[in-house]
Amino acid sequence: MDYKDYYKTLGVEKTATTEQIKKAYRKLARQYHPDVNPNDATAEQKFKEVNEANEVLSDPDKRQKYDQLGADYQRYQQAGGGRGQGAGGGGFDWSQYAQGGGTGGFGGFGGGQFGGEGEDFSDFFSSLFGGMGGAGGGRSSRPGAGQDYQAELELTLQEAYQGGPRTITVNGKNLRLTIHPGVADGQTIRLRDQGGPGRNGGPNGSLLITLRILPDARYARTGDDLTQDVPVPLYRALLGGEQTVDTLGGPVKIKIKPETANGSRLRLRGKGFPVYRKEGQHGDLYLRLNVQLPTNLTDEERALLQQLAKLRGEE
Repeated sequence: MDYKDYYKTLGVEKTATTEQIKKAYRKLARQYHPDVNPNDATAEQKFKEVNEANEVLSDPDKRQKYDQLGADYQRYQQAGGGRGQGAGGGGFDWSQYAQGGGTGGFGGFGGGQFGGEGEDFSDFFSSLFGGMGGAGGGRSSRPGAGQDYQAELELTLQEAYQGGPRTITVNGKNLRLTIHPGVADGQTIRLRDQGGPGRNGGPNGSLLITLRILPDARYARTGDDLTQDVPVPLYRALLGGEQTVDTLGGPVKIKIKPETANGSRLRLRGKGFPVYRKEGQHGDLYLRLNVQLPTNLTDEERALLQQLAKLRGEE
């Protein structure tokens, strides 16, 4: 029975953090998911391998046991892999690793399905974590949580600003969820009990929904702050005055000071993005004022500008 290099399967180093493992798993799970690759046996097998690797490396206890096995597994194979060697063959005691003990190495274990709920794990995995006895084989009777499912939901910036109820369809099932104002791109919402079925009476897994905020041509978002370009007519920039600006929260009147330079910035406190789960709190909105030069001048307008240039000695 071949050793499974779960780190290689996920494409991470052995020193990878929990977050790095999670990120690698999500990327590969989306890539090889059966819904994305219908009737593709190779992708289906890859999807199973990725899930198996994540099952081990995302669980601190399983990962520790797997890491301890490491080089010892090679010694076990060199000692005969349990073929007539017994648990201590060649100086290697497999029973310290095999779930539930055992006296016959791998030879005493059955293979294939773990938990009987559609999660096809390898013989290698089942031997380590399947809870099987030494000589009789059989499946684990311990309850286990179902597999977590992954999904993505796209939102406009306005939808992320306002929040509200949304419906997402996953595996043909319509699920209703509430988006709280101020969610961030890449944020994950967990819907408990909407994942894979539990094993042996264990709880169902969760549905993990990653939010993707679509780019907005009007605003640039930095945390809870927003930046917006505002065109200002030349005459208003020179003489000053009021101007109405459209924001995500509705129209707002601003005051333009006389002789405002192109590229000047105004800060509107509390007019930015909502602070997630902190009702009534908002970031700031920064306005970048872009002075607009007039076009299609009439003869009269051109004459007045020439007169102004003479007064300022700028002819």
